[in-house]
Amino acid sequence: MENLVEIKDVNFAYDVRPVLKGINMTVPRGKIVAIMGLSGCGKTTILRMIAGVLRPKTGTVKVAGRVMHQLDHEALYAMRRKMGMLYQFGALFTDLSAFDNVAFQMREHTSLPEPMIQDLVMMKLHAVGLRGAQHMMPSELSGGMARRVALARAIALDPTLIMYDEPFTGLDPISMGVISNLTRSLNDALGATSIIVTHDVQESLKIVDYVYFMSDGMVVAQGTPDDIRNSKAPFVHQFVWGEMDGPMPFHYPGAPYAADLELEGARA
Repeated sequence: MENLVEIKDVNFAYDVRPVLKGINMTVPRGKIVAIMGLSGCGKTTILRMIAGVLRPKTGTVKVAGRVMHQLDHEALYAMRRKMGMLYQFGALFTDLSAFDNVAFQMREHTSLPEPMIQDLVMMKLHAVGLRGAQHMMPSELSGGMARRVALARAIALDPTLIMYDEPFTGLDPISMGVISNLTRSLNDALGATSIIVTHDVQESLKIVDYVYFMSDGMVVAQGTPDDIRNSKAPFVHQFVWGEMDGPMPFHYPGAPYAADLELEGARA
């Protein structure tokens, strides 16, 4: 199966702080791939590289066979028009209605007549179940509704690649289930490819085709949802099942507790 995204031997650092260390990933066309791991392990940095916002220090990031950091300005923006992005918490334009949020990309990046934009926006809002909320402002939307409007905006231009940055954060169980099911159904209906960066393991494993687990800037495990659920790797098992005891300690490294108590007693 052809890969839409190929990441090969990528290293990246912010100044002198290493963030990604020898990352290798592939995302086949038509599939949903999750990238999981603790905060700060480099998940969102990978999305930024795929979008061409960041350049790798070494290695390559290819989308549709093209190396993103080698594209000129015009080619990069043409490639980005084939991508949709659902940001954490939605990131809607607060002064625009739900309708105008979805219409924004169509008006900015196409020369479509307004009547056609009207029809297309209504189709996108209908797909996420919010056609009746078209005139509502972001401040009038619940968290789950705002995320669905953001999803409609992300698919406004029928993207080839849809990227989700923590799409389930802050949602109640019903809204989470709705967004989860929409992610799968829209990906299949559009014939798109999706990458999900998430901490929500159980919800994600219901809908994704493949998972990469990251820790300390490296891929430490990968496989199908069943592979991940049944993994014997200590870090993966602890993360998937939310256990306190495991390779990732509950306590931040420090001096022995008794030694700290003695020090405080001496100060008193």
